[in-house]
Amino acid sequence: MTAELGGVSPTIVLPGQWTKADIEFQANHVATQRLHNNGYNCIAAQVVVLSKHWPQRNEFIAALRKALNDAPQRPAYYPGSDARVAGADASYPDAQHLGAGGARVLVVDPQDRQALLRTEYFSPVLGIIELGSAGEQFAEEAVRVANDEFVGTLGVNIIAHPETIAALGAKFEELIAQLRYGTIAVNAWTGVGYLTPTATWGAYPGHLRNDIQSGVGVVHNAFLIDRPERTVVRGPFRPAPRSVLHREWSLSPKPPWFVNNRTAATTGRLLVDFAGSPGWGKLPAIFASALRG
Repeated sequence: MTAELGGVSPTIVLPGQWTKADIEFQANHVATQRLHNNGYNCIAAQVVVLSKHWPQRNEFIAALRKALNDAPQRPAYYPGSDARVAGADASYPDAQHLGAGGARVLVVDPQDRQALLRTEYFSPVLGIIELGSAGEQFAEEAVRVANDEFVGTLGVNIIAHPETIAALGAKFEELIAQLRYGTIAVNAWTGVGYLTPTATWGAYPGHLRNDIQSGVGVVHNAFLIDRPERTVVRGPFRPAPRSVLHREWSLSPKPPWFVNNRTAATTGRLLVDFAGSPGWGKLPAIFASALRG
């Protein structure tokens, strides 16, 4: 018997020199990782891992706060959501409430991060933790924390400027290999891995029935790979047209799954219609909607 369960998914942000446009885009990226389906996703990111020594740390947190506050309102429809939000408030009374009616909770660098890393809130609750290291040492510590302190192994996101990845060189690939997660997304959201039928989807191997965490076994895996360990998804750091200028592969100014994408609902309906009845004639409308963002 196999089972796919959730967990507390981290998003590791590696320090680098970002432009204002980079900060705004990636703040909306992280907000999407949490607020897609209002946080009622097994793979919703719950905790952002930052370096205390990143000079742009405060600027990024401010942009993330704004992205969470400005994202379209979603109803708290999932059973128990309000109780879990109240539980976050009880653990972190200094948490900030954002959005219409203060329905979204942001916990910034709590002194005790135990509840944040061990409780899957499955609601619009996002936390930020800060580690006291920089550069390569931060990357190493972030991997250790993600492996040893977070509950669950379903997915982890890494956001890093291409120059930061290049500076780490082979060390970056070593760090990816050390992460014990079923899906690792580099400059992407692990939800993209879930939506890719050829990719494997499930927890990192090794959980037992008495410590099931994110489950056992995988689904999807259209290539039928025997005993897979993980899937690694890679995306562009920048959207179009900036991606083109920096030789990254991205056609969309804003991915259609971003919570602040104005045409997401239209693009989604067009894609469903195409899936039900494919045809070349339907592609222009899909691209026109997706590229408007």
